[in-house]
Amino acid sequence: MNYRDEVFLQVAELLNISKAAERLFISQPAVTKHIQEMENKLDMPLFERKGNRIYLTRAGKITFNHLKSIKQQYQELEFELNQINNTYKGNLRIGASSTITQYVIPPVIAAFHARYPDIKLSLLNGNSEDMTHKLLNNEIDLVLVENQGTHQNIHYIDFMDDEIFAVTNPESLYARRRQVTNEELPQTPMVLRETGSGTLEVIKKAFSTNNMRFDEMNIILQLGSTEAIKNFLSDFEGISFISEKAVKKEINRKELVKIKTPSLSITRRFRIGLRQGPEMKLTRLFTDYLINYNF
Repeated sequence: MNYRDEVFLQVAELLNISKAAERLFISQPAVTKHIQEMENKLDMPLFERKGNRIYLTRAGKITFNHLKSIKQQYQELEFELNQINNTYKGNLRIGASSTITQYVIPPVIAAFHARYPDIKLSLLNGNSEDMTHKLLNNEIDLVLVENQGTHQNIHYIDFMDDEIFAVTNPESLYARRRQVTNEELPQTPMVLRETGSGTLEVIKKAFSTNNMRFDEMNIILQLGSTEAIKNFLSDFEGISFISEKAVKKEINRKELVKIKTPSLSITRRFRIGLRQGPEMKLTRLFTDYLINYNF
């Protein structure tokens, strides 16, 4: 593959010349020039413009599928040739939900880097929904998510169990009571994660399973990170539902208190998401390492 092929792949994936230029660190006119040269060489248009958007033509779709396959085969070739010398090289783009990024994956990435120092890792962070979209758009090679949804173009592998439970600050009324029943929950002030969060999705499902309507809960505020929620709880006369992985230190330091919800149990599994189709050997190397990691 040459550089012009890579420019085409980026534009074809993003369907946006300015975004492709940003990703490639070149100017928009340079991107346009590469595409025009490729179209002249093939003697047919690869993109068509409708309004302010561009789309792949039939020829563009065929070219995209073949070049994408060639790129993956070339990456596999490099990886296997390096294995002959017992060296592992490559670039792996990982996307992870906020909870997994902050509280689960850092030691795994550090250990993986120590074992395979020539493999370059990049880690993108966002909620589960955003990261899933990036995987489908080929902006990352694999995703680590906490939501329980499925997608026909993604293959999921479980790698860790998690529990979500209610917490509050040690000075609150709820800390003194130590428990909240299902009947009391709709009147209990709550701060929760934002829409799109895998944690919120699991909480909603648990409420529904217990015949509680999410829209009838007393949700005071929704925040975009677990850290923001923990800070908010310090002066909040209410509760939140947070992953055990995210509050272990605060509970041990008695900065937060676990509240029992006798009739409400919320468990989930963290999962690896991979695009359907042939799996790259580098991706398999990391997923095997993660699955077998001793947390």
